[in-house]
Amino acid sequence: MTVTDFHTVLPEVLLAVYAMAALLFGVYTGKDKTTGLITWATAGVFVVLALLIGVNGEGAQSAFGGLFIDDAFARFAKVTVLLAGAAVLVMSYDYMNRRGLARFEYPVLIALATVGMMMMVSAGDLMALYVGLELQSLALYVVAAFRRDSAKSTEAGLKYFVLGSMSSGLLLYGASLTYGYAGTTLFSGIITTLEHGAPVGLLFGLVFMLSGLAFKVSAAPFHMWTPDVYEGSPTPVTAFFATAPKVAAMALLARLAHDAFGTIPGDWQQVIAVMAVLSMFVGAIAAIGQKDIKRLMAYSSIAHMGYALLGLAAGTALGVQAMLVYMAIYVTMNIGTFAFILSLERDGQPVSDISALNMFSKREPLKALAVLILMFSLAGVPPMVGFFGKFYVLKAALDAGLTWLAIAGAVASVIGAFYYLRIVYFMYFGTETEGVESRMGTVQWLALIVVAAMMLVGAVNLFGIDPPAAVAAQSLVQ
Repeated sequence: MTVTDFHTVLPEVLLAVYAMAALLFGVYTGKDKTTGLITWATAGVFVVLALLIGVNGEGAQSAFGGLFIDDAFARFAKVTVLLAGAAVLVMSYDYMNRRGLARFEYPVLIALATVGMMMMVSAGDLMALYVGLELQSLALYVVAAFRRDSAKSTEAGLKYFVLGSMSSGLLLYGASLTYGYAGTTLFSGIITTLEHGAPVGLLFGLVFMLSGLAFKVSAAPFHMWTPDVYEGSPTPVTAFFATAPKVAAMALLARLAHDAFGTIPGDWQQVIAVMAVLSMFVGAIAAIGQKDIKRLMAYSSIAHMGYALLGLAAGTALGVQAMLVYMAIYVTMNIGTFAFILSLERDGQPVSDISALNMFSKREPLKALAVLILMFSLAGVPPMVGFFGKFYVLKAALDAGLTWLAIAGAVASVIGAFYYLRIVYFMYFGTETEGVESRMGTVQWLALIVVAAMMLVGAVNLFGIDPPAAVAAQSLVQ
């Protein structure tokens, strides 16, 4: 390893060293007594690394012979992942502490999962891709089953592990086929091989790898784990699942498509377009009958990944830019929404039944208004920021000649608006019943109010994320 290599991977090394140091600190200084300190320190490290990456990064560098790539695309994704992870950690601590789940292992596992995500988005080789993906996945399998006294949490962890192993098998089989026909695992080598034609075996490898990665982004028809895992996992874990890992997996999907198979977009566009349509309609239709808000957010996540895949299916720099903007907006909306879900309780027990929100606006008018804004933004109602996210990906699809796909996205968006508006209906026009309390810590309250305000104010210029997303897309699609 050269000095240049070390400098390129410095953020990942720093976070990995911090995670191991935090683990040792927690073990030798009273275990769970240090949970609060480690949680806030981990969030602080995330923010510092995000600033380090966002401010100091420029150009494109590679390390370890092309296994690791640091470019504008990777930096955009890493900053989004780190800031999302920090936000979820700090707003979850109060919930974890009150429910007896405040254990020092949790922030350490989140830190290790984040190291894996950062490696995923910088992968320039099939082996680096797999190592990053598995580092993330193994940590997430554990946190899904973090509530050891809950049968649902244990079931969620087991389902996630079993189905995740299946997706890893698909990915590895596709990688082995790709290596067999390309003779290399480097993305740069694969794309060079494709200049002389695409062997059928290589295309089969591509399809298997896309299928394995579709599992990680909850894209239909590989979405089957999502509702049960979202419902069974502790709510802070569900909030994390719905944010940072989705960005990392979508960025990895984009990098694989463009860096390794960028010369044959017509072959992978079809697969991604089908997944996009299935995800949008499965998420929109299946969510209508949900009574549990965490399951509803699971199907919402499936639908939103379908919209993000619209941008990727375009196969253009504009499509990648639209996907990045959409993911940043999606993550922000979810942080605000889960800040509210984390606060719901009755008689000291967490509540996730949607009907418990009946006439919530009478008891908490400000919080109800914030949730209304978030639901409208998730539904894509103008002038909320969520509308502009959908507009971007639909425009990218139209510009790429995928008119039928854009029309399908618009129809699915109209269908999906129903279940978001149903929550608003319960809060403002529902039947008067035994109320639910919204017990928020300061951080949760700030997250809800600030994000709701961002959904309105951000309509002016999307907080300036569009130019960096354009630079990131151009660095990937050349």
